[in-house]
Amino acid sequence: MKQGNKIGKKIKEYREFRQIKREDLALKSNLDVTQLEYIEEKGTVPSLGHLIKITRALGVRIGTFLDDLESVGPVVVRGGEGKSTLSFSTKDPKNKEHLNFYSLAPDKAGRHMEPFMIDIEPANKTDYKLSSHEGEEFIFVIEGAIEINYGKNTYQLTKGDSIYYDSIVAHHLHAGNEKPAKILGVVYTPY
Repeated sequence: MKQGNKIGKKIKEYREFRQIKREDLALKSNLDVTQLEYIEEKGTVPSLGHLIKITRALGVRIGTFLDDLESVGPVVVRGGEGKSTLSFSTKDPKNKEHLNFYSLAPDKAGRHMEPFMIDIEPANKTDYKLSSHEGEEFIFVIEGAIEINYGKNTYQLTKGDSIYYDSIVAHHLHAGNEKPAKILGVVYTPY
């Protein structure tokens, strides 16, 4: 089963178990009902910001919809064995912005942080749409360069640089220098 179908199915199952109408969840998570329907029924992968808003509206942690197995002890993921690839991309074919997420702790039960290795493909244009959500993010650049639009500021980071910011401020992360980049990203969302 594709990761998007798995996420949408889990969201739908959880929503129905809690007897929440799709319209109510869409309203609480500030999404269009059609967007939520596409996520649940057609396997459309929500953006990270939208997924966080859905989890907040349901009162669960983001890992609820990303987990496969759960372990209460430490979880080790060996180099090259990243699991649960999740891909976020814009729907604009002219932009072709693409982020590939590799979860570094998909089996850890009850976690409050979501650590990812993220491959960032360059976009074709520069008018990025900022988004915000509750929580905090930590980014460490492993390869290449990235640019982060954060509120009214822009930050350029290269290999070895890091940034830690509050996700409630509108932001957008993308490849810098029109070349691919690789980062370690840790997302914390309170629930």
